[in-house]
Amino acid sequence: MVHVEPIWIEDVPFTFVHVELPKTDLLVVSNDIGYIMCGALDVDLLNEKLSDRKIVAGRAVGVRSLDELLYAPLQKVTNYSKEKYGWEEGMIGKQALLRLR
Repeated sequence: MVHVEPIWIEDVPFTFVHVELPKTDLLVVSNDIGYIMCGALDVDLLNEKLSDRKIVAGRAVGVRSLDELLYAPLQKVTNYSKEKYGWEEGMIGKQALLRLR
């Protein structure tokens, strides 16, 4: 099953996507600038093979819900996220998203 819903983080609109997969779930919070998601995100691929696309993305591991994704520290972020928006590994997901205004 796929669940999509609009959410607001403070005064900023985002979209939450939850995809139920066999034995795991895929969780993503995004807007038109960038996104954070669960451990399924391959940040190394984005940095190494797709760097020309300037993707703003971060990964949190071990999360199973929207709240966990928002409050988990980002384990890895893309290089462009660091350069353009000041994201850092260890930054809480919600804090990173609020920089996407």
